[in-house]
Amino acid sequence: MENNKYLKLLLQQKKQKWLLLLILSSTILLLTTIASFSSSPQLLYKSHGNKYHFQQVPRFVEPKLKNSPSSPVHKVPRLAYLISGSAGDGVSLKRALKALYHPRNQYAVHLDLEATAEERLELARWVSEEKVFEEVGNVRVVVRSNLVTYRGLTMVSNTLHAAAILLKDIDDGESWDWFINLSASDYPLMTQDDILHTLFDIPRDLNFIEHTSDIGWKKDQRAKPVIIDPGLYSQPKSEVFWISEKRRLPTAYNLFTGSAWMMLSRPFVEYCLWGWDNLPRIVLMYYANFLSSPEGYFHTVICNADEFRNTTVNHDLHFISWDNPPKQHPHFLTVDDYESMVESNVPFARKFGKDDPVLDKIDSNLLGRRVDGFVPGGWFTDEGNASTVLPRINLKNATELKPGPGAQRLKRLMSSLLLADDFDSTHCKMMPAVSKMK
Repeated sequence: MENNKYLKLLLQQKKQKWLLLLILSSTILLLTTIASFSSSPQLLYKSHGNKYHFQQVPRFVEPKLKNSPSSPVHKVPRLAYLISGSAGDGVSLKRALKALYHPRNQYAVHLDLEATAEERLELARWVSEEKVFEEVGNVRVVVRSNLVTYRGLTMVSNTLHAAAILLKDIDDGESWDWFINLSASDYPLMTQDDILHTLFDIPRDLNFIEHTSDIGWKKDQRAKPVIIDPGLYSQPKSEVFWISEKRRLPTAYNLFTGSAWMMLSRPFVEYCLWGWDNLPRIVLMYYANFLSSPEGYFHTVICNADEFRNTTVNHDLHFISWDNPPKQHPHFLTVDDYESMVESNVPFARKFGKDDPVLDKIDSNLLGRRVDGFVPGGWFTDEGNASTVLPRINLKNATELKPGPGAQRLKRLMSSLLLADDFDSTHCKMMPAVSKMK
């Protein structure tokens, strides 16, 4: 009997203790919540018409990371280039790098694992022995090369890898403003002084990415089929393979497609790498099984991100000659395409064969570049051999620009894009669905 009374008393004490703890924890939670609201000068929600949107991410969600500092708007911008290649592209990659080089920019060069170890070592040796690269220190060789299956996701992962490398170890506290992905078969049609001079007055949050929501035939041939990219898990390079089952189109976000070549703002690249609201990671996992994902991943992310969709400029800044309808790869450009390239006013063109004569014409007529040399500009003169005479190079004043005719061409292109009457209404525009005739 005494034991029963003791047990009842013990249970009652435990209930009181749990009740006290519950009340205490609830009080602490309430006080913490009130303090968090009262101490923050910002509201969680911002009124926008009849809707409400988050102005600041709630404290229980991963906060937006701090962006690295960009160049002040009154300073000459900085560009970050990825120049990538595969087996046999070493010579073309070196030529493209020198044609694109400027001491204010940052560069990452990458030969994928299909290139031999000797090719990759030769590229690393060449970069380390080039006096200008050694003096400035702005060319990075991706030593741990990636296996890139160009029809699979590994091309996207390689681009993100290079962007992360280029964001690392910025010595002077200023990061670059735009990221440009190129291949060894790309080549510039104007000098870096032309490009930097023109971009000086361009808003630095703009993203030049050709895109459309009208995916057309890609809906059935790319979005619904499921592919596996062996480059994600296998060392030897092999073609993608297909899964028999198909999938539905996403409903959590809208698919966009476009050119695989782009000029992206640093804030957007950081967003893709950090993904503070998880969209970039979710979309990346979806495109892991998407054929030719470089033509859709960045486009889908930027057009479904509220923070960035209104920063798009629907152009890839490239001259490319396609079949009609387009095939997997464009035409190789020749001297016959020279006038069309110049008249396009774009800064880059692709695709070029190794040491094609049209490259020599571009060097002499558009870039003023000598054989194996750099492109002259405000940072050095072209007296003597520009590739080896370091004393003639003024590395202390890399912001001194000497724009030429290319700057006028690029300015015409930028004016036609940014001053168009429908510019503000065409950001990530959703094309109306075409209903089938009954």
